[in-house]
Amino acid sequence: MYTTLIDTATLFSLDKNNLVIVDCRFSLADVAYGSLAYAREHIPGAIYTSLDDDLSGPPLTDHGRHPLPSPEALMALFDYMGICKDTQVVAYDDANGMIASRLWWMLRYMGHTAVSVLDGGWQAWQEAELPTIHGIESPSTALFKDCPGGSPHREWLALHDEIPNAPLLIDSRKAERYRGEIEELDLIAGHISGAVNYFYERNWDENGRYLPKATIKAQFEKLLGNTPVEDVIIYCGSGVSSCVNLLAMAYAGMGNGRLYVGSWSEQCYLQLNNEKA
Repeated sequence: MYTTLIDTATLFSLDKNNLVIVDCRFSLADVAYGSLAYAREHIPGAIYTSLDDDLSGPPLTDHGRHPLPSPEALMALFDYMGICKDTQVVAYDDANGMIASRLWWMLRYMGHTAVSVLDGGWQAWQEAELPTIHGIESPSTALFKDCPGGSPHREWLALHDEIPNAPLLIDSRKAERYRGEIEELDLIAGHISGAVNYFYERNWDENGRYLPKATIKAQFEKLLGNTPVEDVIIYCGSGVSSCVNLLAMAYAGMGNGRLYVGSWSEQCYLQLNNEKA
């Protein structure tokens, strides 16, 4: 069972009988990009999921740009994707796992641990000159409710009313956005008061592969100090790239931090609506 990262050679050699590969390619600048890229060429057997249409839902727990779907919606999605208790899931994208890590977190949040992200993503698959296919593939449905657990780990989810008393808040965006020097997506620039910055790309080397476990662990331990991992709340712009940091911590054997899915986009929403009230 692969629970954090998997390399291209291992994925290629896996038994395909109980394997679900998920193409998560997506662009905020062009929402049609991912599905078109998938149809043009993808890893054989892969199905496609959209960040906007599948990995996000109507505002329930949060009012960020990519709200977390309800547990019922997630179970229906995973049924459709053909995921059941013994299924190994591998997610990939062309952003070094930045989108794929969101699916990784969502499956684990719902109790499915046999899920990993392809290290290096689509580019690594191409560089290895492994087979690709074009067209659209249909998933085989399954009953996700048969998975062990099958219910959310709510302790891994942080809501906006918990943020002011968080022992440690980590902002996963690049430093310029954290400092409020630029803001490309949200209506207000800056960061949540008291948060420290750890840009998610710090987990990768220059080739987009994850750094050694010991290196990642040392970087996070320096940041966390005496704060237990399970008390750390991680956010970004909309609860997507922050999942890279959660994946990196799990890969380094540090345990499970908490995700603030609403992230900075929800903080902007709340601030603007409070000003209007």
